[in-house]
Amino acid sequence: MSQCRTTTELPATPDYDAWPIEAHLVEVHHSLRQVTLHWSDGRVSNLHSVWLRENAGDDSTVNPATRERILDLSSLDAWPEIDNATVDDSGALCVRFAPEGLSLRFHPGWLRAHDYSNGHSQEGPLVPVTIWQGGSDTSPDSLDASGLLATAPGDEAEATLLKPALESLLGKGLVRLRGLPTESGSLADIAERIGPIRPTNFGQLFDVRAKPDPDSNAYTAIALPPHVDLPTREYQPGLQLLHCLENSVEAGEAIMMDGFAIAEALRAKHPRTYETLTRQRWCFANTSRTSDYVWHAPIIRLDDDGELLEVRIADFLRGPLQTNFDNVEPAYDALMTLQRLLRDPAFAMRFSYRPGDLVIFDNRRLLHARDAFEGSAGRRWLQGCYLERDEARSRYRMLLRADRQRRVENAG
Repeated sequence: MSQCRTTTELPATPDYDAWPIEAHLVEVHHSLRQVTLHWSDGRVSNLHSVWLRENAGDDSTVNPATRERILDLSSLDAWPEIDNATVDDSGALCVRFAPEGLSLRFHPGWLRAHDYSNGHSQEGPLVPVTIWQGGSDTSPDSLDASGLLATAPGDEAEATLLKPALESLLGKGLVRLRGLPTESGSLADIAERIGPIRPTNFGQLFDVRAKPDPDSNAYTAIALPPHVDLPTREYQPGLQLLHCLENSVEAGEAIMMDGFAIAEALRAKHPRTYETLTRQRWCFANTSRTSDYVWHAPIIRLDDDGELLEVRIADFLRGPLQTNFDNVEPAYDALMTLQRLLRDPAFAMRFSYRPGDLVIFDNRRLLHARDAFEGSAGRRWLQGCYLERDEARSRYRMLLRADRQRRVENAG
C-alpha cells in the first residue's frame, strides 16, 4: 500500500486555480465512506469517500497537462472506501483508499472552498443578483474606461477596470463604460477583453442607425418598445453591447427595464398571470427577406429551483400563437397584463448616449427601448455586438483567480 510521503509541499489541486488557506486542518476522523474534518476556526466538514476519490489532483485522477479528469469511477474494482485519513506535515489531508491501496493528498484551501457539507454551493451566482426598478432618479452604474485599451490584456490595470464593470453587469444586468474611443470597429477590441463575440445574421458587429430598406425596426428613427434581442433563437444571446459613436439628434432617449423586477411584480400582484407566462409557449419569429428564425418559448423562464432565469419579451417579434383552443384567451389576458406593466414609468431607467459610451447589458434579463428621434437633423450611430453570459462569468472567475493567486503569493 502506498503511503503519503513526508513533505511540507502542498499537493496539486484538480484545477488551475490558487486556493488561499484561511483555516487549518487540526483533526481528522473517518469511517469507511466518510471523512470528518475539524478546522482551526471551529468548522466541521463531512465529505464522502467517493467524492474525494474523484476530486484528487494526482495524475491517476487528472491529466496534469490539462487538469481534465481521466479517472472513470466505474473502472475501479469496488466503491472507493477510506482505509486511513490523516493531516500530513504540509497541512494537507492524506487519505489511503481501499481496495486500491492508493494514498492521495488534498489541498486544505481547495477542500475548504468546495465544502458542500456546510451548505456551500458553487452553483449560485458569482455576484449577488440585485433586482432594481427604474424611475427618474436612476441611471446605469457608470465607470471611466478611457484607459481600458491602453492596458495589456490580462494585467492588473485591466483587471482594475474590468472587475467592477463585470460585478455591475452580473449583479444588476447593466453597466455603462464611458470615455472609450469612437472609431468604427473599436467595439470588437473592447468586447474581446471579455470574450469572443457571437456573430448573428446581423454580422459580428452591427450598426444601429436609420438606413434605407431596413431589415429591422432598430434601423429606423421610430420608437422601439421594450424588448430583448433575438428571442427568435433557441439560445438567445446572453449579453448585448451598444457603443455610441455619434449622437447629435434630438430625442431618441434610451430606456432600460429590469425584466426580473417586472416578473416579480407580476408574481406579487398578478400570480395567475405570472403562472401563465411561465407556462404558455409563444411563437417568436423573425422572417426577413433573407432569413427565417422561429422559436417557441414561455415569456418568463424559471430554473429548476423556481428562480428567474430569463425573459423573452418582444411584441414586434411574436408570431401567431399556437396553443390549445381553451388556452388562447387566458394567454392573451396574461400578455395584456404584462404589456400594461411595461408602460409603467416606475420600471423605466432613462438616459442619453454620448459619444464614447458603451452600455453592456444582460439580453436575457433586461429590456431595452428607445424614444423616436428626428432622423433628418443630426446623426445617431450606435455599433453593437453580442457576447454570451458564459464569457462574462468566465472572465470574472479569471479575475477572482488572479486575486487568489496574489493572496497566495503574498502569504508565502
